[in-house]
Amino acid sequence: MTGDKAAAWIGANEGDAIGRLVDWLRIPSVSTDPAYKDDVRRAGQWAADHLRASGFDVEIRETGDPDGSGHPIVLATSEGSPEYEGPHVLFYGHYDVQPPDPVDLWRSPPFEPVIETDEHGRERIVARGACDDKGQVHGFLEAMRAWKETGGPVAGGMKITVLLEGEEESGSVNLERFVAQNKDTLGACDVCLISDTGMLGPGRPAITYGVRGLAYTELVLHASDQDLHSGAWGGKVPNPITELTKVLAQLWDADRRVTIPGFYDTVLPIEPAEREAWAKLGVDVADSLKSIGFGPEADVGETGYAFIEREWARPTAEINGIVGGYTGHGAKTVIPDHATAKVSFRLVADQDPETITESFFAWVRERTPAGCRWELIDHGGGHPATVGTDSPPLRAVRDALAKAAGTEPALIKTGGSIPIAGLLKRELGMDTIFAGFGLENDRVHSPNEKFDLDCWRLGARTHAMIPEALAAVRVSRS
Repeated sequence: MTGDKAAAWIGANEGDAIGRLVDWLRIPSVSTDPAYKDDVRRAGQWAADHLRASGFDVEIRETGDPDGSGHPIVLATSEGSPEYEGPHVLFYGHYDVQPPDPVDLWRSPPFEPVIETDEHGRERIVARGACDDKGQVHGFLEAMRAWKETGGPVAGGMKITVLLEGEEESGSVNLERFVAQNKDTLGACDVCLISDTGMLGPGRPAITYGVRGLAYTELVLHASDQDLHSGAWGGKVPNPITELTKVLAQLWDADRRVTIPGFYDTVLPIEPAEREAWAKLGVDVADSLKSIGFGPEADVGETGYAFIEREWARPTAEINGIVGGYTGHGAKTVIPDHATAKVSFRLVADQDPETITESFFAWVRERTPAGCRWELIDHGGGHPATVGTDSPPLRAVRDALAKAAGTEPALIKTGGSIPIAGLLKRELGMDTIFAGFGLENDRVHSPNEKFDLDCWRLGARTHAMIPEALAAVRVSRS
């Protein structure tokens, strides 16, 4: 039995497989909205049933305190073939999705998947979660089904634990507790494999070896104890919107560097070889900017770093939302009693999200406007994570992807954050390999999210090839 046979089965049964993906995408598993709680559980049950049909031992584990107050985790295992001596793999994915809003911007209902053909003749499936992350996880699920259906060992003989989360899109609020409670089980794994990242472009596969961390905060600046008439009080007392924006404007200097003291102290420099390799990838900056409605003059950021370097290797501070006062139709001349801003930081090795949050809050307190007071809220975050490009499991996954794609994949980083990667590194010392198949134009988190079927095909084939590739890797265990 070979991965080639499993991959051939996937191709021969593609229609049924895509039909199963459509069924999963129809379930509106929006984890951040309590109105969808039953749907989230239903989506987790769907994945559990799929894994069970592929021969896995499956549990649905409750989360939260008390149990059941969070969304469930699907935990599945296969002990592997007796002759398997490769690493014990932890496959992680998530089955929850972002809210579909604004719904009126979708070409079709977000939970009624449709197959479209783009201007280049490429087929794509359009639905919320099509790429992030149901579509990518589904490629793995169908690869596992293919091994079962063609008479092979479960998971291709690989020793594997599968963890599918239902809260990734709502902050993974119960994940750290789950990892701590299941440290012995998860700690028995040698390496984590995640399919929730992207490629360089159509036909340009990639392995991601590093993701950024995240610190997410909220600032509320309180002023008067009531909204005020701007004619009677304007120019006499602080306006919290004005004062808040004045403080936030100080977050960057003229070179677009973050001004918080110590912010860059633990940032690892870009290695010369790494910088050279990234430059050779041929990223078309102008084309990337054009794809989101910008001209080439919008290539702005921290002085001294190239476009891709700023995403993959430099930390950032961003204002994600700001609100205060009257925002309805028409006019209302009011000075509000408070104003609010959401501020996040993308972090790189070796920055610590808790340290960054504490430093930011101290920086804010030093700039408290006269007559006002702060309410500072830490919404949590996650650590950055990077695996060495010389890692034997990474090389094996890269070989599997190369075989499935017919071309050598690039080694890249990503500007996004996947909290479990940093959590596993910090708590279990486990590295994570990201074999993702999304494209830059997949409109993840936006209306009309899509996933190219060629990308789905490559993901499924790759996961069919991975068991054999990892079987050749020898792991020393004490």
